[in-house]
Amino acid sequence: MKYLLRRLGFYLLAAWVSLTLNFFIPRLAPGDPASNLQAQFKGALDPAALEAMKAAFGLTDDPIYIQYFDYLKNLAHGELGMSIAYFPEPVSNVIGTALLWTLFLAGLAVVFSFVVGTLLGIYSAWNRGGKLDSVAPAAFIFLGAFPYFWLAMFLLYLFGFVLDWFPLRHAYTDTSTPEFSLEFALDMLHHAALPAASIVIASLGGWLLAMRNTMIGVLNEDYVTMAQAKGLSERRVMLTYAARNALLPSITGFGMALGFVLSGSLLTEIIFSYPGQGSLLFEAVKSQDFPLMQGLFLAITSAVLAANWLVDIAYVLLDPRTRR
Repeated sequence: MKYLLRRLGFYLLAAWVSLTLNFFIPRLAPGDPASNLQAQFKGALDPAALEAMKAAFGLTDDPIYIQYFDYLKNLAHGELGMSIAYFPEPVSNVIGTALLWTLFLAGLAVVFSFVVGTLLGIYSAWNRGGKLDSVAPAAFIFLGAFPYFWLAMFLLYLFGFVLDWFPLRHAYTDTSTPEFSLEFALDMLHHAALPAASIVIASLGGWLLAMRNTMIGVLNEDYVTMAQAKGLSERRVMLTYAARNALLPSITGFGMALGFVLSGSLLTEIIFSYPGQGSLLFEAVKSQDFPLMQGLFLAITSAVLAANWLVDIAYVLLDPRTRR
């Protein structure tokens, strides 16, 4: 418990540093949203109207430290501000909509890739020199060497444009309405198949190779030899004694990958016109939407810290040495 509390204190400190950077970094970029608004109206906007719009967006001329404390106070009340690019939608609503699509697409793809890659790595290491060990690592590493956006464009061209098996864009058919129904769920899966496949293909080889190499090292340990000498079943030795210990480094990587899911897969989402967090972040940066950028960065950093906290808990459960 002391170990987890120490780690929690570290993450709380990291969260404060992240919130501070989240406030200052967008303001270091050249230009500002108010100037962009004025440029969009080509100087024809009345100064009083411009000031009213700045007040609505929370853009003030107060000293930076006052803006910083106002920012922290608003966060404490759960207020993320009003989006400039998607006015008059609150930032929380804009992020919430994109968050669901990102969790559905990137979240499922990362979990599927980790589970399948880890299992393939376990069996590949356990049956060294077999058919799976001879083909799978090299094949998936070769596919993973291609940039994932290139894979996305290739899959889109072949299966979407040439063969017309999958839709070319968006998260669901334009004529359908989001609802809790089997028909709409199948429509979402149909649209998500190609972008999810590009993410899985690009990352599967890394999980497989990492688990295989760690597993081979663990198989040479004395406790594995002792378990085999005691006559335990191969499945128990493989999963309980070898795979459980070899899984620890992969758990750390999975926690980081799961945390960064909320950042979305920017290029994949742009290629498939998928309404996720990645494309939303791109639009926020392009329009210098400070409130939306801050909200997105806050969601991403919070997810990374929470995922690492969960990894620490998993370490305590998987590795008894951390309990001392």
